[in-house]
Amino acid sequence: MRILLEIWLLFKRKMLETIRQPVWVFMALTTPLLYISLFSPLLKNLSNPPLSTGKVLDAFVPGVLTLLAFIGGTGAGYGVIGELQTGVIERLRVSPVSRFSLLMGTILRDIVAFLVPSVLVIFIAHLFGFKAHAGGLLVMLVLLSLLTAIVSAWSGSLGLILKQASSMAALVAGLELPLTLLSGVLLPISLGPKWLQAIAHINPLYYVVEASRVLGTGTIGDTEVFKAFAVIVPLVIVTLFWATRVYRKAIS
Repeated sequence: MRILLEIWLLFKRKMLETIRQPVWVFMALTTPLLYISLFSPLLKNLSNPPLSTGKVLDAFVPGVLTLLAFIGGTGAGYGVIGELQTGVIERLRVSPVSRFSLLMGTILRDIVAFLVPSVLVIFIAHLFGFKAHAGGLLVMLVLLSLLTAIVSAWSGSLGLILKQASSMAALVAGLELPLTLLSGVLLPISLGPKWLQAIAHINPLYYVVEASRVLGTGTIGDTEVFKAFAVIVPLVIVTLFWATRVYRKAIS
């Protein structure tokens, strides 16, 4: 019970920090909507005859949600670096709070920060023709929340290791671009050449995107869904184990 209380208190603290930064809240809510309103119309003419708005959104929205889940976890490292520079981490060294709780408080904050704009995106996209299947969307959000947890844990741990925002930014930019491009978040990888499709299969994010598009149609029992969970769940376990060790070593 104590560890649950610690996680709750740390999560609450992180949420309050987020709410006090309205610019970040505004950007988190508007960025995915800009993708949908400004990028998705470009996809209509990919086929002949042109696709309807609803069909475009059926393929595009799951990719945008995956991108939102991935990016939503990358900010954890910058928060940790800020705490290092302001002395918060130094004060935590003498605190009896569990290092796992410190990690989970940030992860849960990032998951909530992903879910809120995601629900808004789904609602608005539904008004423009996106077919919302409750069961599939629920499983999709669970899968994407696990993705956010992985990225958040990695980001926070790398923040403790690198200790410099410039180094963190360079690493995030260097990893984010190839991972997202090779996952098909904006355009299906199936549109690319065979060599690109082959490389995409070594990218865990690819399986999440493919499963999300299937789940967006309401199909929960598809093999793509099982593949995605088979990749993501072990990654969550390994990442949390490694990240907890990093936190214990850095805050000791």
